[in-house]
Amino acid sequence: MEAAIETTTLGNGLEVVVLPDMSTSVAALAVHYDVGFRSEPPGSSGFAHLFEHLMFQGSEHLDKGELPRLIQGSGGIFNGFTRPDATVYFEQLPAGALELALYCEADRMRAPKITEENLANQIAVVKEEIRANVLNQPYGGFPWLEDLPPLLFETFANSHNGYGSFDDLDAASLDDVRSFFDRYYSPANAVVTIAGAAEPAIAASLVERYFGDIPGRDVPPRPSFAENRFSGERRVERVDTHAPLPALAIGYRVPDPIGDEEHYDATVLMASLLAYGSASRLFDRLVRREKLAADVGAMWGGLDSAWTSRDPTYLSFIVHYPDAGLTERIISCIDDEIDTIAAGVPASALEPVLAQLTSEHWMQIDRKYELAVQAGFFEQQRGRARLTFELADRLAAAATRVSDVAAEWFAPRNRAVCMLVPGGAS
Repeated sequence: MEAAIETTTLGNGLEVVVLPDMSTSVAALAVHYDVGFRSEPPGSSGFAHLFEHLMFQGSEHLDKGELPRLIQGSGGIFNGFTRPDATVYFEQLPAGALELALYCEADRMRAPKITEENLANQIAVVKEEIRANVLNQPYGGFPWLEDLPPLLFETFANSHNGYGSFDDLDAASLDDVRSFFDRYYSPANAVVTIAGAAEPAIAASLVERYFGDIPGRDVPPRPSFAENRFSGERRVERVDTHAPLPALAIGYRVPDPIGDEEHYDATVLMASLLAYGSASRLFDRLVRREKLAADVGAMWGGLDSAWTSRDPTYLSFIVHYPDAGLTERIISCIDDEIDTIAAGVPASALEPVLAQLTSEHWMQIDRKYELAVQAGFFEQQRGRARLTFELADRLAAAATRVSDVAAEWFAPRNRAVCMLVPGGAS
């Protein structure tokens, strides 16, 4: 699909991407900062996510709560999220309100309100979020938070809890926060992406107006987070007192999403063939035919998308089932299905997978904020926002490599296994 994309870089280093679509009446804005969980040093776990919260506590010309009031009062939506390799903020509004969103984002890029009061308040908010979403939730954080990463990776950057420990959060100081802002929230460490009803020339001039006078700062060198692949299965078991059923997570390191795109794309196809939806092979076998499990699914890097992380990352298959005594039988079934794929997959078996992935991708980016967010990831990590429109063709081209990926990357020696058992069982 051909699509117009305009890119430019401001004098302070801010990269700007515009994806115009004048057939719609809305516009979306996303701001990607090149800082995430992996950027946190030991003793500062959870800091990237904490700072995301702080960015909603007001800025130089906007009091706390003013950004939500302005955006929602204009008929828009907004949010932010933190990932291993980026922190992202976005808005979607009626096209006429795009300038307002640019003003709000520029104001907090220039000078968020970093105060002792805001810091203490947001540390408390993040800790309560951890209690609600992880500590007091069945399967909370399973397996992406503290289960698979320490088995799959050796370094702190790749293996630690991105939500953060309470001790590390409590130790965060105002100097830490200000230093984090100066280091990572410079214009040259960000990408602004605009999608929807925005004329490129007008959008670019608005970005220049609101962001152009933000002082430029040096961008910290991005360290290498690469790790050697391990060989030899690793296992762990833990108890979840809130869980009603046992659960199993099997994680595999995968090819480099950027340095080995062809094999990574094939891994995306394989994951869908195996574990996405009721038509997948593992659902058919484990749930429908052999009735060993209640459900089965897959997760990328412990999060929600195959297209938001750099290397190294991983794929996990997650199964909930009624009896812990079935664990080894379920693992054997998963191995058997992977072996079948490694032996060869006919094109006809991949056609519905490609159709589903392609349809879901186009439906997703039809929402302009999703388009801005995904294009921003591709531009920041690969310098290729256009990849957003080429993804379907790339997946189709990768179909011939699915069996090779299954054989090379998904053998038992290359996996980590986490078994979660409910209550006080063992």
